[in-house]
Amino acid sequence: MSEPSDPAVGAFSRRRFFRWTSALAASPLLSSKASFASPDKEVEGEDYYAKLGVPTIINAAGTYTTLTAACMPPVVLAAVQKAALHPVRLHDLQTKSGEYVAKRLQCEGAVVTSGAAGAITLATAACLQYANNINPMAMPQAIDGMKNQVIVQKAHRYGYDHAMFLCGARVTEVVTLDDYKRACAVGNAVMTNFFNAAEEEDGEAGTAQIGREEWLRIAHEHNIPCHIDAAADMPPISNLWKYTGMGFDLVAFSGGKGMRGPQNAGLLLGKKHLTDLAQQNNNPNEGVGRGMKVAKEQIVGMVAAVDWVLSHTEESMQGDYQKRVDLIVAAVKGIPSVTTETVVPRIANHVPHLLIRFDPSVTGCTTAEIVAKLREGKPSIELNPNTGQPPNQGIPSNANTLVVGVWMLQPGEDAIVGRRIRAAITSKA
Repeated sequence: MSEPSDPAVGAFSRRRFFRWTSALAASPLLSSKASFASPDKEVEGEDYYAKLGVPTIINAAGTYTTLTAACMPPVVLAAVQKAALHPVRLHDLQTKSGEYVAKRLQCEGAVVTSGAAGAITLATAACLQYANNINPMAMPQAIDGMKNQVIVQKAHRYGYDHAMFLCGARVTEVVTLDDYKRACAVGNAVMTNFFNAAEEEDGEAGTAQIGREEWLRIAHEHNIPCHIDAAADMPPISNLWKYTGMGFDLVAFSGGKGMRGPQNAGLLLGKKHLTDLAQQNNNPNEGVGRGMKVAKEQIVGMVAAVDWVLSHTEESMQGDYQKRVDLIVAAVKGIPSVTTETVVPRIANHVPHLLIRFDPSVTGCTTAEIVAKLREGKPSIELNPNTGQPPNQGIPSNANTLVVGVWMLQPGEDAIVGRRIRAAITSKA
């Protein structure tokens, strides 16, 4: 709103405004006694899922974004709730949280990001800035004619390429090692991107010819920073420092998957000169990261999740997952044609998954019908999306395989899943 043209009128208006706000602040309605931030007693939150008519589900799939990923453990949730009660200076929180996480995860620098996709965007922005010595505000509109290529194996192309395109970067595809050497030698690359989980995928993604070590070596011979997308690749816990230790300059992790932090948080780990540049492109600064806001609650939640993870051993991290598998196996035992197998993917989602195979000609029902029965029942149950699909992501499924991800089940839900799967498979017996 513009100022009044008459200075006296403007001054008078401002004086009236300040008198009005002072009187309002003194009102009992807005006194500290009625403060929203400091309730006199603990307030029990209303169930807004019920109020909004959004049914809760049993997540027998895994930490998928469409299913709102993981549930935070109590200690992380408590940290988020406490952080919500007090404002801080965001830059201070970003800096201190990055320093703390970097120290705990044995790397030079760290940034709490808006998930792994946000980390990929900030990584790309940092590398574009580093390669071209430009201001964050130059991206993406002033990148034409500058170095802007991200080198990626053709087999590693995926939907998250768009996280890089936001900055003005473009992708150079390579297939063979010679392709890769030539692309690096051109001199217009700002970064390489390695999709870690593709190492265990089938189909096109499984045709990659260049492994991590060779990928790193060639890029570093040409002084090109290497980024690795390890979004869903924890556990094992050691992965949180494995890839930076290998020499990757930047590593992206999702916060709301195996780390059990807030779904809209993640981590960008790596060389400090690059994470510092990533922070320059991060909110609340203007630039490509402005809309990728991570609130104070999510930053604290992500740091608390790191502490929670590091309080575990590799064995305790797996918790009682195998017990949950065994309980469901017992529930479907004895059904004609049904066999079971437990698999643990080597890279992404490295936890036990139960495979339940059956012969539709014996059971009289198809995979699609079983999935529909589980989804339509109350409570609704979602199975892993590899159910009924060809082998992928380290899971040897097929058209007649139910894939049960047990690690996001809440206490007691394993028994419900077992009963419901048995009922669905035998419904036409």
